[in-house]
Amino acid sequence: MKDFKKYFIIPASPEEVYAALTNPNTIQLWTGEKAEMSTEPGSEFSLWDGSIVGKNLEFEEGKKIVQQWYFGDQAEESIVTIKLHEHKQGTSAELRHTNIPDQDFEDITEGWSDTYFASLIEFYEEF
Repeated sequence: MKDFKKYFIIPASPEEVYAALTNPNTIQLWTGEKAEMSTEPGSEFSLWDGSIVGKNLEFEEGKKIVQQWYFGDQAEESIVTIKLHEHKQGTSAELRHTNIPDQDFEDITEGWSDTYFASLIEFYEEF
């Protein structure tokens, strides 16, 4: 199991980024795929038409999202924490993903940078 931490600068306010990460209609706008999301702790979510699935654990509006991502039968929970901070260029998103299965680490970390946050940044750059 491995951990990953990275910062991303997104050209939008923390409130806008939070909405883009938690509102299923907004998620569909920037991913182009069907999304199921709720800010209700304990609710299940599905992103990129089922490519990413898990459980929502904790929310702090405009500031923090904590989720458990599912990777089959793993012993330890894989936890994603995204903290949003104001930044002179918009928002600094602090990503921490713990307990990533070794065999999935490269795909997951590339996905965070090249797809997940790249799509979100591109979405706001087009505004």
